[in-house]
Amino acid sequence: MLTPMNESELGTPVDHVVGNQMDDGNGVLVDLNSKKYFQLNETAMLVWRGLEEGKSLAQIVAEMTSLYDVSADHATASVMRVIDELKARQLIVKPS
Repeated sequence: MLTPMNESELGTPVDHVVGNQMDDGNGVLVDLNSKKYFQLNETAMLVWRGLEEGKSLAQIVAEMTSLYDVSADHATASVMRVIDELKARQLIVKPS
């Protein structure tokens, strides 16, 4: 059983990272400080947009389950993996 993270653990995009979504749903993040580009698939872009909009974990998971044929547990695990990866690459930070 998955343990959902606290809403305060989601994080927020750092100021020097810009996201752009393509017509196909995929996206690109650009870290303006390091000049690195990060390609995001459709679901990772959904998570990024949710973080930009200040959505809760439950809201992001609900959007994912409404768009894709996945369970809430699967969607939660996917969101958590994306958030972990974004944190590891220092593209998001925990809110103060």
